[in-house]
Amino acid sequence: MAEVSTHALKLSGKISIITGGASGIGEATARLFASNGAFVVIADIQDELGQKVSNSIGPQHCTYFHCDISCEDDVISLINFTIEKYARLDIMFSNAGIVSTCKQTVLDLDLTQFDKLFAINTRGTAACVKHAARAMVNQRVKGSIICTTSVAASKGASMRTDYVMSKHAVLGLVRSASNQLGVYGIRVNCVSPSAVVTGLSNRSPEEIEKTMKVYEGLSSLKGVRLSVEDVAEAVVFLASDSSKFVTRHELVVDGGLTKLPDEDDVKMYNC
Repeated sequence: MAEVSTHALKLSGKISIITGGASGIGEATARLFASNGAFVVIADIQDELGQKVSNSIGPQHCTYFHCDISCEDDVISLINFTIEKYARLDIMFSNAGIVSTCKQTVLDLDLTQFDKLFAINTRGTAACVKHAARAMVNQRVKGSIICTTSVAASKGASMRTDYVMSKHAVLGLVRSASNQLGVYGIRVNCVSPSAVVTGLSNRSPEEIEKTMKVYEGLSSLKGVRLSVEDVAEAVVFLASDSSKFVTRHELVVDGGLTKLPDEDDVKMYNC
């Protein structure tokens, strides 16, 4: 950090929250935010892992806070904690989410699982956007709110219907919130990655490798494989003043994916 000039840091002095920050895209983003001068509050339910990541980043730039985003009171406590510790909130990266635990085709939807997934992916994201925006409005902060969606939200899929629907709903949230919050100078955007290896995967390395090769074959950009760090770079852009006139935007990070693979080609859409 000492070797990099303050001028070069894209998020110098910014106060940020990253939900789902203990692993995967959230962890990579937390590390990149901190290396760009931001103060980061990692919010997650993986307490041991979240604290470990926070400690590795360093207490001068990162704090861990337990938060289940499906509980609105937890989200309110997260916002209050951040304001009390840092006096304001500049960036909310609403990234926490889960994937379907079964195929979830329309004809065989498990609605109990459907409700559980929506409580986190959609309702939880809405709570994060709502309360982050309220804090920014109250403090007159021209902040940046970013949500994690998915290329599946726009393309549909042959399975994981509940997951696709939840991410499509987040797209609607981003488009509505950006219209409503623009008057306060608050920008709302989302990042939509294709398949990327994250801690959400319970698949074997062989299955993950097969999945990634299928996605590579369907992407127009060859010789490059998507990583969590690539997604984090996109989030930093949306969070920083480099995108100060960008709002209501879905930043797709998919290598020019032409279509989602069919169920016969691959057994999951997120790694």
